[in-house]
Amino acid sequence: MAEQYEYLPHRLLRRRVVDIASGVAGELMAVVNENVSDTGAEHWMELAYIRAASGREFTTVVDNVQPADDRPRAARRRRDVRSAYGSDAPRPSDVS
Repeated sequence: MAEQYEYLPHRLLRRRVVDIASGVAGELMAVVNENVSDTGAEHWMELAYIRAASGREFTTVVDNVQPADDRPRAARRRRDVRSAYGSDAPRPSDVS
């Protein structure tokens, strides 16, 4: 039986990244080629382990990882507006 996982190098290790599938940002801790099958047939995937601000790590497909600063401008702007106005304050688009 082959190894269950293998660590891989990645240019974004220990850098702030965003999982584009969930929108969650964190620090890329590891990239692992992992056998994700729970049956006898092997199914290998490259998974990225990201540590979010909460301290919890989660996995995503490595292709979903991008540098935090490279997110589309509109996504950055939406986040900035939300944080600037708080959760229950009216947004500029809500005020007529």
